[in-house]
Amino acid sequence: MRELLVRAASLATVAGLLSTGAWMGYGTVQRWKKGEERGLPVATVKRGDVAFPISAKGSLQGGNSKMLTAPMTGSQQLTLMQLRKPGEMVDEGEVVATFDPTEETYKMREAEADLAEAEQLVAQSGFEAQAKEEELLAELIVARGEVVQAELEARRNPLLAAIVAQQNDLTLQDAREKLAKLEKEYPERKAAARANVAIQEATRTKAKVLAETAKSNIEKMILKAPVKGYVSIESNTNSNFFFPGMTFPPYQVGDTIRPGMGVAQIPDFSSWEASVIITEADRGLLAIGQKAVVRVVAVPQLELKAKVANLGGTTGPPWERRFECKLTLEDRAPELRPGMSARVTISTETMKDVLWVPAQAVFESDSRKFVYVNENGTFVSKDVKLVRRGESQVVVEGLAAGMQVALASPDQKESSTQGKGGAKK
Repeated sequence: MRELLVRAASLATVAGLLSTGAWMGYGTVQRWKKGEERGLPVATVKRGDVAFPISAKGSLQGGNSKMLTAPMTGSQQLTLMQLRKPGEMVDEGEVVATFDPTEETYKMREAEADLAEAEQLVAQSGFEAQAKEEELLAELIVARGEVVQAELEARRNPLLAAIVAQQNDLTLQDAREKLAKLEKEYPERKAAARANVAIQEATRTKAKVLAETAKSNIEKMILKAPVKGYVSIESNTNSNFFFPGMTFPPYQVGDTIRPGMGVAQIPDFSSWEASVIITEADRGLLAIGQKAVVRVVAVPQLELKAKVANLGGTTGPPWERRFECKLTLEDRAPELRPGMSARVTISTETMKDVLWVPAQAVFESDSRKFVYVNENGTFVSKDVKLVRRGESQVVVEGLAAGMQVALASPDQKESSTQGKGGAKK
C-alpha cells in the first residue's frame, strides 16, 4: 500500500512538471511571435503634432563685421608688411595691417619735386606777364602821344605848303591807324601774356594733386580697426589656379593682394552670429526669421536663442550641394568666443494632428515604402504613404493609431538569430 502511494505521488509530480513545462513553452512561443524573445524593438503608431527641426554643425563669430580692404591706389598689387594674428583683440583705431608704401612714397616725392618746380615757374611766368603788360601799355601810351603830336602838326596845314600839309595828313592818319590797331590788339596780347601763367598754374595744380593723392594713398595703406573686436583674417584667394574643393590659407606678411580685396574683418562683440552649412535638400524648409536654438560645444549648459538671418548661395559638387546659413543670436553670454563649435537646431514646419512613427520603422525596397505591423503576434509588411520625413519622425498615411510596428526588419533579425544558432552548433 505504501509503495502505491509513493508511486502515485511520483506520477503526480511528473505530471505537474510536464504541465508547467508545456505552459512555459507556450509562453515562449508567444513571446517569440511577438518579437520579445528575439529582442526585436517595437514602437507604437501615434497621432499628434510633429515638428521637423533641422540640425547642423557650425561655429560662432561676431556679427556686424567691418571689412578692411586693400586701398585703391592704382597699383596692380600691394604687399603686406604688417598683419595682426587671427583672433587677436584690437581696440578702435589700432593698426591691423600695413602695406609696402615704397611705390607711393616715390610718387609723392616726385610730385613734391614737380610741385616745387611748378611754384617757381608760376612766379617766373607771373613776372614775365607783368613785364609784358607794362610793355604793351607803354606802346599804347606812345601811340596816343604820336596821334596828339600829328594832330598838332595838322592844325598848321593852312599856313603850310600844300605838299607839307598833305604829308601832315598822312602822318596823322598813320598814327591814328596804329593807335586803333594797338587798342584792338591790347586785350588779346595781354591775355596771351597771362596764358603762360595759367599753363604754369595748371602744372602746379597737377603736381599738388599728385602729391596729395600719393600722401593719401600712403595713409590708406595703414588699415585701422573701425571698432573694438577681434581680427578675422580673410583667405588668400589671389591664386593663378583653382580646382574644386581647394582651400585657401589666410593672408600673412609678404603676401600680395589686389586693390579692393578684403584683408581682414573686425566682428562686433556686441552681437554674435552662428554660421552653419546645410544640405541643399533642406533649403526649401528654411526662411528668414525662423527661430533656432544654439548649443555651444565648449559650454554645454548654454542654450541660446537665435533667428535665421541669411541664406547664402548653394555651392559644391552636384552630389553634395550645400549652402551657408547665418543665424543671429538673441542671447549673450560672457563665455562665448569666436570660432567656438556649435550645434544649431532650427525650428521649421509643425504638422498638426497627424499619424507618425519613428524614422527607423519605415523601410524602402524597389520604390516601395512599408512598415512591419504586429498582427496577432506576427509582424507582416504593410505599405504606407510618406507625407513628410524628418530626422527622427516620419508622418505617414495608411496606419491607425495604436498599431505596433517593428523598428528593425524581422527577416533580418531571424536570419541573425539562426546564424548565431548555427554557429553554436
